[in-house]
Amino acid sequence: MLTWETTVEAQALYARGWTKSAIARHLGINRRTVREYLKGQQVPGQRVRSEPEVFAPFAEYARLRLADDPHLWASTLFDELTALGYAGSYPSFTRALRTRKLRPHCEPCAASRGRDAGLIAHPPGAETQWDWLELPDPPAAWGWGASAHLLVGVLAHSSRWRAVLAEAEDQPQLIEAIDAVVRRLGGVSHRWRFDRMTTVCYPGSGRLTASFAPVAIHYGAGVDICPGRHGLLPG
Repeated sequence: MLTWETTVEAQALYARGWTKSAIARHLGINRRTVREYLKGQQVPGQRVRSEPEVFAPFAEYARLRLADDPHLWASTLFDELTALGYAGSYPSFTRALRTRKLRPHCEPCAASRGRDAGLIAHPPGAETQWDWLELPDPPAAWGWGASAHLLVGVLAHSSRWRAVLAEAEDQPQLIEAIDAVVRRLGGVSHRWRFDRMTTVCYPGSGRLTASFAPVAIHYGAGVDICPGRHGLLPG
């Protein structure tokens, strides 16, 4: 099973003229898998289960234990569930915890350590960085309410930028604005970089959403998500 990130990467490389064999070697997967995902014969992020999920009867117990102690070691919880009859493996157990998002968020644990921003070097034309700016008090005649929204696309190497106004920051407005900015910049770069917008990825994990990944595939751009709590600074 491939993730949306890997599928988007494969589609972007294929759009640039890479062969399926070259993509398979680059991504470390077999050529048949590349072919199936490029043709849409398999859906990223979906695995066909061959047997009932053994974790399901123990999910509520795990949720309650982690709600009581968000810092409980996974190995300790695994031992408790094994004693109660859980027969799955430890990797399957930890994957189930992540998939079901049973461990509550802890802000101190999630806080970034070190620099406030990531400095990233880019060759010419390799990457476009995207971000929203909120502009207060648009003209009343626009009927947009208290704020207007400006999507800015910056070519990371040259710092050349273009921007488009939008009424909101929802996904349809984002996609329309991306298309307009790309046309003003003169084309699509190899990769796009976003902060953790909910219209692009799941902020907690940085994984692409199933609704945005096809957009990147359509434009042939690979997608990178900034590390949590780091800003965008051209290198």
